[in-house]
Amino acid sequence: MVLLIESLEHIDHRLLLLINGFHSPLADTLMTAISGTIIWIPLYLLFAALLIKKERSRVWVPLLFVVLLITLSDQISVHLLKDTVQRYRPCHNLELRDTLHLLEGACKGKYGFVSSHAANTFVLATFLLLLFRKRWTILLLFWALLVSYSRVYLGVHYPSDVAVGALLGMLLAFIVFRFYRQSEDFFHIIQFKKNLKG
Repeated sequence: MVLLIESLEHIDHRLLLLINGFHSPLADTLMTAISGTIIWIPLYLLFAALLIKKERSRVWVPLLFVVLLITLSDQISVHLLKDTVQRYRPCHNLELRDTLHLLEGACKGKYGFVSSHAANTFVLATFLLLLFRKRWTILLLFWALLVSYSRVYLGVHYPSDVAVGALLGMLLAFIVFRFYRQSEDFFHIIQFKKNLKG
């Protein structure tokens, strides 16, 4: 068992060094932007517009669930996992830090398991994919993968940090989406009763 864990950790470190090693000034700029928030504001506004178009007057229901999902994902990834597991980020790992290509200001929090960026982007991407069920929504997973990749590239997460974060996000999205579907049935019943009275 110990050998298996050591073997997986070795693979984790090798993948990190491989991804982080393919760096250039242009990639540094792109990955820093992708890892941030500002560049994605137009995308978030597009999500909101599509929800409004789809749900009309009931748009507040899926928006409420999105807020709930992001809150759950963030709280679980930070307070339940990061603060409990306390696995140092690669950029804080004394054995690895000097071998990594690190950008100034990229390494912030002390602990990195799991990646909140991965959990939050995958929870949103998966929920919207389940909600819209259109071919184009597969691009949302590409967006989540890109953000997750940027975290490894920047040396602030191990590949396993983002992999488990992604799984956490998808799992939460599937669970909460079931409750969302039940809430839809509830609101349909209320609307049906209102129509009968009208």
